[in-house]
Amino acid sequence: MSSWRALLLRVGDKCPEYGGSVDYKDHIETCHSTLSREFDHSKDEILELLLQCAEQLPHKIPFYSVLVGLINLENEDFGKDIVDAVHSQLQDALLSEDCNKIRISMRFLTALMCSKLVLPSSVIEVFETLLASALLTIDEEVGNLSWQPCADFYVTCILSSLPWGGTELIEQMPEEFDRFIVQIQSYLLVRKRSYDNSFTAFETDGEKSVTEKDFLEDLWDRIQALSSNGWKVDSVPRPHLSFEEQLVTGKSYGLPPISCPKQSASSQSAISREKDNYEVKLKYPQRLRRLHIFPSSKTEHIQPIDRFIVEEYLLDVLLFFNGCRKECASYMASLPVSFRYEYLMAETIFSQLMFLPQPPFRPIYYTLVIIDLCKALPGAFPAVVAGAVRALFDRIADLDMECRTRLILWFSHHLSNFQYFWPWEEWAHVKDLPRWAPQRVFVQEVLEREVRLSYWDKIKQSIENAPALEELLPPKSGPNFKYNSEDDQGYALSRELRIMIRGRKIAREISPWVEENIIKVHGSKFALEVVIQTLLDIGSKSFTHLITVLERYGQVITKLCAAQDMQVLLIDEVSSYWKNSTQMTAIAIDRMMGYRLICNLAIISWVFALPNIEQFHVSDRPWEVLRNAINKTYNRITDLRKEIRILEKGVSVAEETALKALKEFEAAEARLEVVDGQPVQAEKPGRLKRLKGYAEKAKEEEVSARESLEAKEALFARALEENKILFVSLYKSFTNVLMERLPPVSDNGDLPKLRPEKIDAMSVDLEEPPSMEVDHDNGQKDESESNGERVTHSYDIKEQDQWCLCTLGYLKAISRQYATEIWPHIETLEAEIFTEDIHPLIKKAVLSGLCRKMVEL
Repeated sequence: MSSWRALLLRVGDKCPEYGGSVDYKDHIETCHSTLSREFDHSKDEILELLLQCAEQLPHKIPFYSVLVGLINLENEDFGKDIVDAVHSQLQDALLSEDCNKIRISMRFLTALMCSKLVLPSSVIEVFETLLASALLTIDEEVGNLSWQPCADFYVTCILSSLPWGGTELIEQMPEEFDRFIVQIQSYLLVRKRSYDNSFTAFETDGEKSVTEKDFLEDLWDRIQALSSNGWKVDSVPRPHLSFEEQLVTGKSYGLPPISCPKQSASSQSAISREKDNYEVKLKYPQRLRRLHIFPSSKTEHIQPIDRFIVEEYLLDVLLFFNGCRKECASYMASLPVSFRYEYLMAETIFSQLMFLPQPPFRPIYYTLVIIDLCKALPGAFPAVVAGAVRALFDRIADLDMECRTRLILWFSHHLSNFQYFWPWEEWAHVKDLPRWAPQRVFVQEVLEREVRLSYWDKIKQSIENAPALEELLPPKSGPNFKYNSEDDQGYALSRELRIMIRGRKIAREISPWVEENIIKVHGSKFALEVVIQTLLDIGSKSFTHLITVLERYGQVITKLCAAQDMQVLLIDEVSSYWKNSTQMTAIAIDRMMGYRLICNLAIISWVFALPNIEQFHVSDRPWEVLRNAINKTYNRITDLRKEIRILEKGVSVAEETALKALKEFEAAEARLEVVDGQPVQAEKPGRLKRLKGYAEKAKEEEVSARESLEAKEALFARALEENKILFVSLYKSFTNVLMERLPPVSDNGDLPKLRPEKIDAMSVDLEEPPSMEVDHDNGQKDESESNGERVTHSYDIKEQDQWCLCTLGYLKAISRQYATEIWPHIETLEAEIFTEDIHPLIKKAVLSGLCRKMVEL
């Protein structure tokens, strides 16, 4: 990498290129002088990299805006090009609904104003344009209230730009600034408070969100506090002040007007409006839903606006360094702020990891970033992470079921990178809790996931300081073959089948043998047991062995399990054979569904069979199988959508090619010349023949592309119908089991309370110094400690209530996770399932998952 590129990328960093200095003025001067030497022959490259750096390192935008301002003093064309490029980026982002580019382009324009490149009046005009669009949206007479998330986003972008240039706007255009601030106040008074109980990580927080301020109102309060504080922001570097005398002599540029996209017309039916609103929320999502994990004392030194800005920095780094985990951790650990922010960093990462309905990136990304931060900041961050785990463990009973699953997967993976080391003795008390207590189930599931990542003896050794927890370890994984003894019925048949398979008999040879020797004598059910137990035993050595067996002898299984009830028995046999391994059970069933040996409806029937229903609140085993089945169905539809989009583009290209070839042929055929006074064909016959061939071939390719598209659309239509049947069956199953177990509604219409008014949670000592170096700022003991031992309280929710809470939680989570696929079938679901006689808690869980309001409640 050339030196000027390295300097541009590292400007503002504490890096060797700047001698480890923290004087930003020296950084900028060094970089500017180097760029000046390279400007004559690298102008275009410098401009391109500057724009790219501002977009992908937005926490350094103040530095890049000053650099552009200094270059503008020497080359006004360059400054004008930068301003025009940023303006074009903003306009394109608005039209394409690219939220991140809109937000960052507005921040860059504001910073360029501070460096005297953009006129303050132009920035105000941009703000007012967005604000006018927002106000129009929420106008009940001419607007479209379904698009309020878009309007809220525009106002959020305006407010979030002010810390980077509020001071300059007030100084240079006080009247105009006050005018648009009043307009923002007007917007906040008219808009409806946005609260989505479906997206709260803690179930108990959902009820509070109705009365508490939402994200936009909270940001407005922070901006007002900033205004009262004289617009002093510690977390935003202001390098332009060091160069103000120079920058003020440069030329400033105005911005052409921008336009916001027109919103679609308001739908007529209530369901359509709710669906539109849900889709707009996906287009313009709330960027952060804070998890307040730590006590306020941990972050009380950070001003409200600084907290917001550091969160923005962290989210930007996570966004633009997705896939570059080490660089991400490095930048997150070295933000341009003057205070410590480890606790805030941990809260932000965990907030994204548990973001609902889906985290912005795959959970593994956040896992790797946390690991790298622990290694990059060994003296501070591991302690903070340990404190977060304890705090979340303390509230695990209130945690959303989807978030609980993510936390289990993250924590087990995290420990696998640190020798599975954790002070388990702190949690040894969970062994004495009821088997359905969420904390006990959490520890049990973490240990089970750890065994998957390692091996049983290793995990047993890791909890040697808490021997009581051995009871929560999963059984040693291994097959549970039915026919180990000659006394077992079916032993001889299984042995004969095994010999045939080892003798390389193919499926066509085995199927008649099964028919004659097992089905006719013992019946289909016994034949299924013998065949599946034998095939699973042969494939038990490894995942590859299992795949090979299913591929070679899938036809045998298909003939045995043509009916859905036989497929349910097949899943029972898989579960029985792998009863000591949840992982292998899930893998085998998933592979069988992939090979179309079992259908998703059979999996639903099996999951909601009585033995599995009794496990809903104490094990993730049935839920993992169900999640895999729904995911596989969902992925098929997603893949078909992608393939159809590609084919549609192919058809469009084929049409253009065919039309062009036909026109070229017709033009050549019509071209005449006069010979001896008579018009004759001008083109040679050979060329005409070739052009005709090209046109015919292009037409054939167009027809072929259309046929491929039609075939794929037919598959897609069938997949959508199967998806509809899947969700109808799923909701019926949920409804049936819940209606049997939910407490009745009282005579006066009050809903039953499954949670006590106040549960004595197990106390968490964030200051206790365990082996993972939990922070201890004051060295004091927590009040919950007595004689060095942690004080615990019993879990006082009845088992049936806990079962209901878990099942309702999974119902809500599934509705939320697959809402985009459920919405098209909502009218069918309401007509067939969500009728008036359904229990209100069931309806509440589903409507909450779909982000719909329940008027009756």
